[in-house]
Amino acid sequence: MTDEHLQATISQKAALFGPDGDVLLLRRASSGRWDVPGGRLLASEDVVTGLRREVREETGLDVDVEEPIYTDTWRTKEGDGRYAVVFRCTTDSRAVELSDEHRDWQWTDPERAVDDVLSPSELRTAIERAARRRAVVR
Repeated sequence: MTDEHLQATISQKAALFGPDGDVLLLRRASSGRWDVPGGRLLASEDVVTGLRREVREETGLDVDVEEPIYTDTWRTKEGDGRYAVVFRCTTDSRAVELSDEHRDWQWTDPERAVDDVLSPSELRTAIERAARRRAVVR
């Protein structure tokens, strides 16, 4: 453990569930990896406003932002600090309008996303938690 404080860029991501319970995954254009929508918070934004903006920019979808379900901190290989919060979100639409940041998208069963598609274990954990929470709320 260290006494050094982490100075970090804040980002937020959406574990986004459609009207049928599937979760939305986006394939990054730069790396080809599957991810969930989200991005960095602007200095003038609160977290919910920033997440809604990012999801709309990346997918064209309007979302309801619910509770945070996962947080993570890390340093990039360059040593820059990162802090991310994943929120459980919902939308009434499946009509995705993909931005240039991504090259593909899919709505998929949360279990399949966890087992077959997502590679960062942090995203798998977030989707698992969001899916469990969704089942409890129903």
